[in-house]
Amino acid sequence: MHNQQTIIREDNSMSKKRKLISALLFIGLALVCIVGAFLTGPPGGEKESIKEAMKDAVLHEENKVMFGPLEVNPAFLSAVTITVVILTILLIIRIFVIPGFRYIPGKFQMLLELWVGWADDLAKKNSPHRNGFLGAYVFAAGSYVFISTMFELFGVQWVTTSGMSISLPAPITDINAAIAMGVMSYGVIMSGGIAGNGIKGVFLTLKDFSLPISMSFRLFGALLSGLLVTDLVYHYIHLSFVLPVAVGLMFTVLHAIVQTYVLTMLTALFYGEVSEKVQKKSKEKKAGKTRKVKTA
Repeated sequence: MHNQQTIIREDNSMSKKRKLISALLFIGLALVCIVGAFLTGPPGGEKESIKEAMKDAVLHEENKVMFGPLEVNPAFLSAVTITVVILTILLIIRIFVIPGFRYIPGKFQMLLELWVGWADDLAKKNSPHRNGFLGAYVFAAGSYVFISTMFELFGVQWVTTSGMSISLPAPITDINAAIAMGVMSYGVIMSGGIAGNGIKGVFLTLKDFSLPISMSFRLFGALLSGLLVTDLVYHYIHLSFVLPVAVGLMFTVLHAIVQTYVLTMLTALFYGEVSEKVQKKSKEKKAGKTRKVKTA
């Protein structure tokens, strides 16, 4: 009994020493970064001010890149690259992976089933009467928004027409890409209204005329804010040690998850509302009224 207590005390003392050493190493590393930041001095060799960097991040007037014979903004090049990569990966999965699926799934098969099952469940819960195409669109749109946002973390470098090296941004940081995604989602919602209620579905969808605007600017504003904060932190030398990594990772992952969920949820919710037949609603209301009269 005495030996066991002695062993437990020794283990506790060793764990305390390890925690103390880890804390001292972390504090020492932080102090080295802080001292290095102040000893380094002001940034040198910058070709553009922070104001110009922020303006270009929004408008994309400078720092164009070449896409064949055309000068385009980096977000367009990111969109093309991500689209090609996603389609290639999905083609490989369809040809080589899916035919080998088993009754007892492996890790990769389970991941794919969870991925597809999430989109299918979201479509069925919000539109139980019509959800075939909705599930496919929610899967495609959600996957694109999430993967294209996470693409920013890879820091793919490209050379601009002026000779500067830049990191390719997420495609939806361009307002045109955000508007295209919002309008396309609105078109899918309208198609559900037409399929469920014919011409009436168009008027049901047009009632929420501000929906594509809110979708577009929600995507654009959320992703652009993370990009601007990261650029602001990284631009100043006193803040460019360690902190940009944490800020960029936090904003990118958080926005990827939140915006994917918001876009798919809104699309599925409004699709379910406008695709439900109006006649059924009116009949159910009349039936409810007659039941109340009979019970009374």
